[in-house]
Amino acid sequence: MSQLLEVDGLVKRFPIPGSQKTVQAVNGVSFVIARGETLSLVGESGSGKTTIGRCVLGLIDPTGGEIRFNDRRMGRGRSIRSRELRGRIQLVFQEPAESLDPRIPVGETLAEPLRYLGMNRADREKRAREVADHLGLSTRVLSLYPSELSAGLQQRIGIGRAVVTRPELIVLDEPTSALDPTARAEIVDLLIRLQGELGTAYLLISHDLSTVRFISHRVAVLYLGNIVEEAESETLFARPLHPYSVGLLASVLLPDPALQRTGDIKLEGEIPSPIDLPPGCALAGRCPFADPRCQGERPPMVPVGDRHRVNCFHHERVAALDRTTDQFARFQEDANRLLSVGAG
Repeated sequence: MSQLLEVDGLVKRFPIPGSQKTVQAVNGVSFVIARGETLSLVGESGSGKTTIGRCVLGLIDPTGGEIRFNDRRMGRGRSIRSRELRGRIQLVFQEPAESLDPRIPVGETLAEPLRYLGMNRADREKRAREVADHLGLSTRVLSLYPSELSAGLQQRIGIGRAVVTRPELIVLDEPTSALDPTARAEIVDLLIRLQGELGTAYLLISHDLSTVRFISHRVAVLYLGNIVEEAESETLFARPLHPYSVGLLASVLLPDPALQRTGDIKLEGEIPSPIDLPPGCALAGRCPFADPRCQGERPPMVPVGDRHRVNCFHHERVAALDRTTDQFARFQEDANRLLSVGAG
C-alpha cells in the first residue's frame, strides 16, 4: 500500500505565559499511515494524542518535525481549511451533539460540506441521500433536528458529514467515548464497513482499548508525548513488549470483577510533569525494570519484528515474561470479552 500520511520527528511545545518554560506536549513522534489503513493512538490523558491529531489537520503548527499528506508538507497555510485539501481530510468529533448545528435538519447537515466543493444543490442532495443510505438512515430521519436523535444517531450523522466528501483521511477523535455499549458497537461496525467501501484511511485517537483492538490495523502507544511501542493490532494486544504497554493493557477494567487480571507489571508512582521531563526514560520512575541507565539515557526506538518497534532498553526482559506466565493470552481473551459485551 502507498503511504498517505507521513509524520516525521513531530515536536510540539506550548509556551507558559510569564515563564521561559514550555509544556512538552509531543516529543519527536514519527509514524506513517497507508491508504485505507487505520492507525490508532492510545495512551493516558495528557499523552499527546489530541495534539498530534490537531497538528495532522493543520489546526496548529508544529514546533519541529514534518507532516506530509500525499507527499506534500502540511502547515504554512496547508491545512484541513485550505482550498486544496477541502474535503480530502475530515474530522469526526468526540461529542456528536456539540458538533451538529441544532438549527438545521440533519439532511442539510450531511450536504453542507459539499457546498464548499462547488456542487450544485441537486447533486448535494443526491449525495446526502446516498450517504444516508450507507448509514442505514431512513428518509424521515433526514428531516429531524439533532436534538430529536439519540447520541448514536447523532454520531452517525457526524460520520456521514465526514464521509460525504469521500475523503482520503479521517481523524477520529474519541468517536465512541460518549456512547453506550450498544451504540459504540454499531458505530465501530459502521466505520469498518465504510472504510471497506470507500478505502478511507483513519487516524483514531482513543483511550477505549476495546474499540481500538477491533478497528485498528496498527496501534501506537503514547506516553508523555513519545511513541513507546508501535505494532500490528493483533501483535500488540497479544504480546506487548514495552512495560507501559503491558501496564496500560492490564489497567482495562472488565464488566465482571472476577475476570479482572492485575498482570505481572505494575506501574506505580507519579507521572512526570510534561514541563520538566526527566533526562532519561520518562517511565523510569514508575517502571519495575528501570536501572541507572534508564535514569540517565533515553532509549532509542528499535525494530523487534515485522512492523513492530519498541522504545525500551529492557524489552527482552518483558518478552521473557511470555514464557513464564499466561498474562498476555489473558489480555487477548479479556479484550475479546469486552468487545462481546459491547456488541451485546
